[in-house]
Amino acid sequence: MKKKWTSVLAVSVALSAVLAGCGGNGNAPEASGSPSASPSPSASASPSESPSPEKVENFTVSLRHIQIGDPQKFRKAILDDVVKKTEEEVPGLKFELDGVEDSVNRFTKLPAEMAAGNPPKIMSIFGGAGDTQKYAKAGRLLDLTPILDELGLKDQFLNVLDPFSVDGKVYGLPIGGNTEGIFYNTELFAQYGLNPPTTWDDLIKAADTLKENGITPFAVGSKGAWVPNMTINTFIGRLAGPETITGFTTGAAKWNSPDVVAAYTLYKEWVDKGYFTKGELGKEYGDMLNDFVAGKAGMMFDGSWRSSAFKNDAVGAAVAGKVAFVTLPALPNGKGDQTSVNANYGEGYGFSADLNENELKAVKAFIKNMYSDEMQLRGLLEDGVLPSMKLSEASVAQVSDPIVKQVLDVLNGAGVTFPHFDSVVQSKVYTETETQLQKLIAGKATPQEVADAIQKVQDAENAAAVQ
Repeated sequence: MKKKWTSVLAVSVALSAVLAGCGGNGNAPEASGSPSASPSPSASASPSESPSPEKVENFTVSLRHIQIGDPQKFRKAILDDVVKKTEEEVPGLKFELDGVEDSVNRFTKLPAEMAAGNPPKIMSIFGGAGDTQKYAKAGRLLDLTPILDELGLKDQFLNVLDPFSVDGKVYGLPIGGNTEGIFYNTELFAQYGLNPPTTWDDLIKAADTLKENGITPFAVGSKGAWVPNMTINTFIGRLAGPETITGFTTGAAKWNSPDVVAAYTLYKEWVDKGYFTKGELGKEYGDMLNDFVAGKAGMMFDGSWRSSAFKNDAVGAAVAGKVAFVTLPALPNGKGDQTSVNANYGEGYGFSADLNENELKAVKAFIKNMYSDEMQLRGLLEDGVLPSMKLSEASVAQVSDPIVKQVLDVLNGAGVTFPHFDSVVQSKVYTETETQLQKLIAGKATPQEVADAIQKVQDAENAAAVQ
């Protein structure tokens, strides 16, 4: 659980003094002007005796990323610019980009590469026990601690490096953050005289009214169960308390406790009421956005990164200017702080521990260029990605996108924040949450059965961790 968001976005940039001017003014020295410049009296000495250009060794560095498809185009553009700049700075360097779908990378390809000892040199990676911490303990990831010192970045990150750290050493760097909440179609809400869904009563009234008028209350695509898991995560944070999320791996919280079971029960009630897209298990994540953009659904629960989809030149252009964002309202009988919201800094970059001298040089340049004020601000302005590094008030003030402003308002209004459990629990546990949630949606398991099954895996993983 993080402290109040204001401390996170607390714009405290240490005003750095800028680059000290290096020596050298660019004027070419007149080498021949010094009698001592030529140690050899040989008559063969000629103007060509000046040092020959250093030979450049060409080399490649593999770079795995998950910025694929149109919705990721803004982040891909930032990555491309960083790649280009880094290649220009490091003689001989050529990156080999490998774009892979997120879940394929995380749960299939990267684990196999890590097990075989041949991960990409630079890779998209998640923080937490399931990814970064596991691979760091296995000796597969580069210790970035001295590099952050060397690059002057040690104190430039917000308090978001814990999921990427082991024993005080940093093994990954979050590229940015997000929160998850409700996007709603303001035009549809106005058409049916609905209030913004900022209270539970208004939310339920909106869902019922939309359904009565043949409009799906919430677009969702649950073929990838991480999508409905976003809603479940916030239900758990609100019903069981924000500290519950981090308590699963310590044993302080149980998946099959009554409050967590209540979260699954609420989701199933919404399924049965027809609040979600019919046939959600056959719908992709992209279908969810398409249904919302087409006006087939009035709301969708999604990550704040979706804000960039509603720009005039983006996939959601049809509803540009007609979308707003709010956090899930306070839940009746919820425990803990009902202003709490989830704030996630799970996605970032990690680097192979197996690097030669040239590759290490490339990695350092990549980090310097990717984790800069310029790129962090671009991520916020162009893609709505919340910065993982400190930005000045002046930089934050440049935000003009109304949805991004609403996202920042949500976070500023949060008493506390909590992470998504996918960045906390072990991979086997997370996989089980997806399997069980789909069973719940399909009506093949009750909320209690779902919770018991997940807790069984959690117990096994927690026991294995202490052996």
